[in-house]
Amino acid sequence: MASIATVLENNSSITHRYGSDLVAVFVGGTSGIGESTACAFIRNTNASRAYLVGRDQARATQIIEEMRQINPDSQIDFIKSDVSLFREVDNACKAIQQKEDKVNILFLSPGVGTTKGRDETDEGLDRKLNLHYYSRMRFVTNLLPQLIKAGDMSNKPGNSKPCLSRVVSHLAAAYPQISFIHSFPGVVRTRLGRDFGAVTKYALDALMVLARPWEIPLDESGERHLFAATSLRFPPRLYKDGVLDAAEGSDGCMGSGFYRLGSTGSTYRSSKIMGQYRVEGVRGSIWKHTLDVFAMVRGAQVEL
Repeated sequence: MASIATVLENNSSITHRYGSDLVAVFVGGTSGIGESTACAFIRNTNASRAYLVGRDQARATQIIEEMRQINPDSQIDFIKSDVSLFREVDNACKAIQQKEDKVNILFLSPGVGTTKGRDETDEGLDRKLNLHYYSRMRFVTNLLPQLIKAGDMSNKPGNSKPCLSRVVSHLAAAYPQISFIHSFPGVVRTRLGRDFGAVTKYALDALMVLARPWEIPLDESGERHLFAATSLRFPPRLYKDGVLDAAEGSDGCMGSGFYRLGSTGSTYRSSKIMGQYRVEGVRGSIWKHTLDVFAMVRGAQVEL
């Protein structure tokens, strides 16, 4: 567990450890945890550049104005994009790549709260599944050259989904230069339920009242996620005498390159089922399926 004092101390020293001119991309950065983490990044860094990717132009304009008041030396750009569509993900990534040759932090938190069944996009994929998994992985694959160039301060926190954890652990093994972080944010009051019906909203509000003792304030959640993305506790895969540490694959352990975090920064230790997935090649199979979906929708196979 990381105390809030430890979190704030870490965040206040980011510039001292890593220097200025850091670049961060926040997909889902115009609301909820993505917004609060972007604000924490701007507040704690010097001469940094942040890209907010989302759909709400009006909300983005308001956020950017507030961020510029917090830190006038930072540069914040909004990229309007419906990231439930691969073509818009690809366009957003191209817009970033035209300006940046490195990305230090890629923060992925797009999502939608809905009780509807399958809601298919015009690309033939379920909108919710795409937001919570496929589109996130599309951002990772598209921006890998920039993440690799940034070196050992590239992290990708996101909400905890079993399929996502398995694939991210696979990527951590393939790209030892990058730290991959998959975090469970805990009970945080966000706008995720804005698309729910009235009855569901009332039920969610009642649930939040019951969960109040465990609730993490939105601003604190942003600071904690910035801590996860910048702390030396979560390095890329460690090397010993130029050789990868044999501990590779110990999900959530120091030096593995892949970390599953709880809401207070504690790592989940490797589970028996995750070890079984490694042995049986489940991670690679899921990743192959992901690339096949990319190829089906966009017509070109990505070799990774």
